[in-house]
Amino acid sequence: MNSTCQISLINQPILADWQREKLVQMDEGNFYIYVHLADSFPLQSIQKAARSIEKMGVKFAKLTGDMWSDEAQWAFALGFTCVEKLTSVEFTGEKSSVDSLNDKLAVFAWARDLTNQTPTQLPPEGLAQSAIDYITAQAPDSITAKVIAGEALEKAGWVGIYNVGKGSVHPPCLLELDFNPSQDGNTPVSTCLVGKGITFDSGGYSIKSNAGMFNMKADMGGAAVVAGALALAIRQGLNQRVKLILCCAENMISSHAYKLSDILTYKNGVTCEVANTDAEGRIVLADGLLLASESEPNMIIDAATLTGASVMATGGDYSALFSLDQNLAEQAKLTAKSVNEPLWQLPLEPWHQEKCPSEFADTANSRPIPGGGPGGASNAAGFLSRFVPNEGKGWLHFDLSAAYNGNSNGLWAAGATGLGIATIAKLLTAAPLE
Repeated sequence: MNSTCQISLINQPILADWQREKLVQMDEGNFYIYVHLADSFPLQSIQKAARSIEKMGVKFAKLTGDMWSDEAQWAFALGFTCVEKLTSVEFTGEKSSVDSLNDKLAVFAWARDLTNQTPTQLPPEGLAQSAIDYITAQAPDSITAKVIAGEALEKAGWVGIYNVGKGSVHPPCLLELDFNPSQDGNTPVSTCLVGKGITFDSGGYSIKSNAGMFNMKADMGGAAVVAGALALAIRQGLNQRVKLILCCAENMISSHAYKLSDILTYKNGVTCEVANTDAEGRIVLADGLLLASESEPNMIIDAATLTGASVMATGGDYSALFSLDQNLAEQAKLTAKSVNEPLWQLPLEPWHQEKCPSEFADTANSRPIPGGGPGGASNAAGFLSRFVPNEGKGWLHFDLSAAYNGNSNGLWAAGATGLGIATIAKLLTAAPLE
């Protein structure tokens, strides 16, 4: 197979013996993707075709012809790119479109590669530094950053991140990165992004099975998505002040690790009994949401690979959305649709705060039963809602069910997908609904 192949998109067969059920055919070393005029899911078909072409051994894809829309080219890129080939697509069309697609591909490649790294390659402080370095490179004069790590977290009152990460030899840390293009400290913060950065999740004393632990290098996928979203928005001309908050830790077992029945007291006075050390994501995100609230932003968006329950609900094909602000949720769903990222809203009401009761604290972090019991994803979101201001107005929670695939399938190579980056980036640059 040639290392570089030209890929054309057509809506009429060009070969006499073309079989209608075939998406892809090769002629003289070039590939043709036949999108049927009656195809109800043309972008998905293109992504499937791209996956097939990559599996044939093509190293680099050059898109040619005049039928490629930007959306079709992006669908191809998502299907074709994979580990060690995350940028191996040459786009076609007007320079402005090609530049925009290349920007998007570069950011997705960075975020996907970050998520695919092993826990040894990417400890918590390494995750924070990677985000600082990459985002600073996008706008060197507009970035400041502060990292609190190790024992300093406990002294500063960030009890969630500290306790989840204190059992590891790699110190936990909290990153607060400020993108302020005005360089005026009095400029209001438009949005705070909060990401779950668990660089490896053993489950702690509520230990996972071998199979359940195998892909837990990707448990920092939320941090990669929000960092990537900020980087992409900057490349797309973001001119508002945005803060990025990453809650980074390794959830390990040791004599110093946090334990079941421990009670944590957060900065807002909420007490939390640890019912499951494997429900650690919400414990660290609570700190991040409290820090975000201090900036009084118009919008808070958090993203996390938070619950297996959301995967069960969506099949891992959609990210799950939760919000107590239905106007903002509608905007998020329309935004996701406009960038062709699958997003599905799941239930969240104020009473979901009470779904993880404790006899000894204001709340538990979960229920002490497998998966947190029925409604586990909504209950996790209900826990988080205790830590956002204004009764949840202006807050969106993305449970990233589709962030990572342990094995390749018809649409995706194995590894991180980057889904969520484009939606959140566009939310950063769009005018909020009144």
